[in-house]
Amino acid sequence: MDSLLLVVILGVIIALAFDFLNGFHDSANSIATVVATRVLSPRAAVLLAAVCNLGAAFTETHVAATIGKGIVYPHILDEGDAIYMVLAGLLGAIIWNLITWFFGMPSSSSHALIGGLVGAAVTRFGWGAIQFKEGLLLKVLPYIVLAPIVGFVLGRLMMMLVCHVFRKSSPRKVDHLFRRGQLLSSAIFSFSHGMNDAQKTMGIILMLLISTGFVGRDDAMPLWVKLSCPIAIAAGTYFGGWRIVRTLGLRLTKLQPVGGFCAETGGGATIVALSLFGIPLSTTHTITGAIVGVGSMQRLSAVRWGVARNIVWAWVLTIPCAAFFGALLELACRALMHR
Repeated sequence: MDSLLLVVILGVIIALAFDFLNGFHDSANSIATVVATRVLSPRAAVLLAAVCNLGAAFTETHVAATIGKGIVYPHILDEGDAIYMVLAGLLGAIIWNLITWFFGMPSSSSHALIGGLVGAAVTRFGWGAIQFKEGLLLKVLPYIVLAPIVGFVLGRLMMMLVCHVFRKSSPRKVDHLFRRGQLLSSAIFSFSHGMNDAQKTMGIILMLLISTGFVGRDDAMPLWVKLSCPIAIAAGTYFGGWRIVRTLGLRLTKLQPVGGFCAETGGGATIVALSLFGIPLSTTHTITGAIVGVGSMQRLSAVRWGVARNIVWAWVLTIPCAAFFGALLELACRALMHR
């Protein structure tokens, strides 16, 4: 078998492994609130999330296009050894995901992926390889700040609206209604998670295929890529990452079913809307912002700000740390190639 084809197959396997870890690492995004409110058991919640993640395979691939063609300039992928740069970035993201998973911190798999790619690309080709104005600065970096803010605002507004509409209803009736409603809101958020996060790995596989000539720059996304990525992320979601579930669903603030419904609906609406514009935002940032927005409706002290501060630190460190690992692995790949 041709050696280049072997490298592509290895790259696809690593990319799908990242997608599996993305679902494993980010399963808390989809199920933390519905588990914390005891509407569903952990096993039922992850099954629902996995099915909804898989359903996102049939949506438009705008986010995949941003990752595949909007982070590094497409002509960079025509270089003979660009595939090793892509693999180094991917492995850098995986290393950072495993570190944050081990410590139970809900960092962004999306930003880890972008950081790993940028670190590897700059190390191999220099700063001129990165589409700062067209891609990174326009569609990625602003949403590190905006995604949790929008999630916070929508989560809080949803909670205010629900409180106003049901102000004369008994707590028992509200609890019963939103226990059912949270099944829908959890499904919406899980679908949005697959719609945004699975597409990032589609973009990476597209980069691998373009860099090796198996797919042209202007070709459509292959069907097998569109199907395999959501399957991988759904499998990872099913196996779950319980350390992060505890951080988001149990430690950040205490949620009732009505709060879980508002957080998931606000977060899911944010992700679906921005995904349609090809924005590879962090689902972790968004749901955390929505949970904090809902929790702050009770009183500011209802949010455990110490836990929130630690989460923010994980966000701040994700891109530079993943970039560091991506750069390190790119240097290692180059050293091995020239031995």
